[in-house]
Amino acid sequence: MDAENIGFVHFIAQSDLLSKSLLAILILMSLVSWSIIVIKFFEGMMRRQKVARFFKAFRQAKTVQEVSAVADQVSGVDYSVLTRKGVDAIHFYKESSDTPLLQSTSFTDFLTVTLRTALDEIQMTKENGLSVLATIAATAPFVGLFGTVWGIYHALITISVTGAGTIDKVAGPVGEALIMTGIGLAVAIPAVMAYNWLTRRNRVALGRLDTFAFELITVLGGTQKR
Repeated sequence: MDAENIGFVHFIAQSDLLSKSLLAILILMSLVSWSIIVIKFFEGMMRRQKVARFFKAFRQAKTVQEVSAVADQVSGVDYSVLTRKGVDAIHFYKESSDTPLLQSTSFTDFLTVTLRTALDEIQMTKENGLSVLATIAATAPFVGLFGTVWGIYHALITISVTGAGTIDKVAGPVGEALIMTGIGLAVAIPAVMAYNWLTRRNRVALGRLDTFAFELITVLGGTQKR
């Protein structure tokens, strides 16, 4: 087999519809994976800037009204969402304090439940895209392996029909078929690394949010006394 007849281009040219479909699936997986990675990266950069602005203003706030203004000024960040939920809880508790349910519940307990619910909602939001990355990381190698098995199968069938069983006739088609496994690994490895990176980043961010929630309970809890 001539050198110019071996390689990725030749593999694609002589592959059937199934092999080309598997390659298209791997390319689509790669595009989706890298789109999530890029989006999450820039979201993280913007988030760090907004968090710095939020805490700079939050530390200077002296009243509930000023805290509410900070949450409105620095929007789109988890800390401002949590703060807004806490401030809204104050207004709701004042307006509905005569209801039987709230009469038996202290404001601190009500605020704690409200912030815990908000933290759960934030956690679900942060996990957007992670399941897609995990799926791509788990399935891409197998898609590539399936393409390799299919390619080797057709290569061996062709060799059997033509009767050309020399090493140069066997090694070329088999080597080309292994390209699919390499592509599958090339798609899966960045997805695995990104999934681990984002999982750790979310865990750290949620831990800091949890600490901030306790601070909010202390700050806002002093505004109401049962």
